[in-house]
Amino acid sequence: LHPDLQTAYDIKEAYQAWFDTNKRKERRDVRQTLHDFYQLVRDTHLPEFIKAIGTLERWETEIINAFIYPHLSNGFVEGINNRTKVIKRTSYGFKNFSRFRAKILAQHFIKDFDISVG
Repeated sequence: LHPDLQTAYDIKEAYQAWFDTNKRKERRDVRQTLHDFYQLVRDTHLPEFIKAIGTLERWETEIINAFIYPHLSNGFVEGINNRTKVIKRTSYGFKNFSRFRAKILAQHFIKDFDISVG
């Protein structure tokens, strides 16, 4: 096995171990172990992984928050966005923006209810 390939595998395993052990820990503990991981990667001198560390550093706050607040999600908002796109796609265009807006509001915020006659 090529040494760089073994090193890449070891880095991947170290990241997986970091990910698994940091669920629901304190912010400073997660941050410290993440910085330890950064140093581990920098010590390997593999440019592809060092570039990946730059991405992790840019998104560090968001990554740490995902561990600290695992119950938070933007899934609800993504669902609204998806439904809005479906309305737009199936309506074959609207000439009047206020009608488009009204249809979106009606679809999203008016709850389904049953009407029985007789």
